[in-house]
Amino acid sequence: MRRRLTLVAAAATLGLTLAGCGGAAEKPAESAALPSEATGKVGVFTWWADGSEKVGLDALVGVFNKDYPNLTFDNLAVAGGAGSQAKSVLAAQLKAGNPPDSFQAHAGAELQDYIDAEQLEDLSSFYADNKLADQFPKDLVDRLTVDGKIYSVPSNIHRSNVVWANVEVLKKAGLDPAKPAENLDAWFADMDKIKATGKTPLAVAGSWTQVQLFENVLLSSLGVDGYNGLWDGKTDWKGADVTKAIEAYKKALSYTNSDRDSLSDWAPATQLVQDGAAAYNLMGDWAEAKFAQDGDKAGVDYTYFPMPGTQGVFNFLADSFTLPVGAPNPDGAKAWLTTIGSAEGQSAFNKAKGSIPANITAKTDDFSEYQKSAIKDFSQDKIVSSLAHGAAVPVAWLNDLSTAVSKFGGDGDVAALQESAAATAAKFAQ
Repeated sequence: MRRRLTLVAAAATLGLTLAGCGGAAEKPAESAALPSEATGKVGVFTWWADGSEKVGLDALVGVFNKDYPNLTFDNLAVAGGAGSQAKSVLAAQLKAGNPPDSFQAHAGAELQDYIDAEQLEDLSSFYADNKLADQFPKDLVDRLTVDGKIYSVPSNIHRSNVVWANVEVLKKAGLDPAKPAENLDAWFADMDKIKATGKTPLAVAGSWTQVQLFENVLLSSLGVDGYNGLWDGKTDWKGADVTKAIEAYKKALSYTNSDRDSLSDWAPATQLVQDGAAAYNLMGDWAEAKFAQDGDKAGVDYTYFPMPGTQGVFNFLADSFTLPVGAPNPDGAKAWLTTIGSAEGQSAFNKAKGSIPANITAKTDDFSEYQKSAIKDFSQDKIVSSLAHGAAVPVAWLNDLSTAVSKFGGDGDVAALQESAAATAAKFAQ
């Protein structure tokens, strides 16, 4: 697995790879028409079915409709769970030989299972034709590249290690919203102060949101090298430092809302912060779009900062779109991918979504204060890959680890979670 996810060494090497990859036997079949000449429906499968995520999709579709008036966008969205429900539906459709024209996935290791199953077309020539490698950050292109090939076009860059906080709740607990804790111990001490006021210190939902909290506690506790080592085999899951990190995660859960497992997705947990029922919510920056669309003002109603202990680190994920093997309308799909990668499409989409453009030529002058700070941070911070959002490990690995984390939320058995995580790593990190 590690061999297959080896990153290309430099942009120049990538350019040569894209120009020359694949012989006749490996090259995907050429479509009959240019994207600009495509007609008919383009069925696009996402999990952006409602809320601020649907607003972002609508903005992107607006650009697509303008770019390709002869094509009709067919919204195949399936709601819920950061894509967990959607991925199950998609897997069944792909297995049945009924792929959409394009589907949403997280850039990075999540794509490996689709690649292994030969369900994705190689988009390397598409990148070369559209000069996309010159328009995306090198670090992102590296993370998209598998064995010298690229299989998806990213629509954005998200950050998962962001804490969103209610300004008034912090002030009532005697905390300065402008001076967040520097590490986990200090953050837990702040949560004790919040708890004493009768408020919930840390809002979280069920399923994947707990995995996201878990990954960021690991990152805070282990540091960049230790965290990355969990996925490439250099960090021992059975080590004492991992034990300490899991104990810290257990403590973090002790500050959360009692109904966490009944909240199936992220928005209700973020809403607890907006309503003043909770102080903090560790959430990806799609939360920024929710705050903005609900009329909340940064610095007045809410504030944000990197998870304590992860300052100077950007925990990365990116939504990306694919061309499935056997797509009913491959020319239409390429038209959709062209809009996805374009500066105009990315400006419209990311302004609404709360994320930042993958395309470095996109205009961002009217983006929010948070988004401008994220653009700056991505350019200078150390980048790591999100576990919960498919960037760090393939889907099967994530599913097994997610099951163990969910079980831990009920029994709090540190040794059992550590043993399960170690066994999962041994199973997949071959």
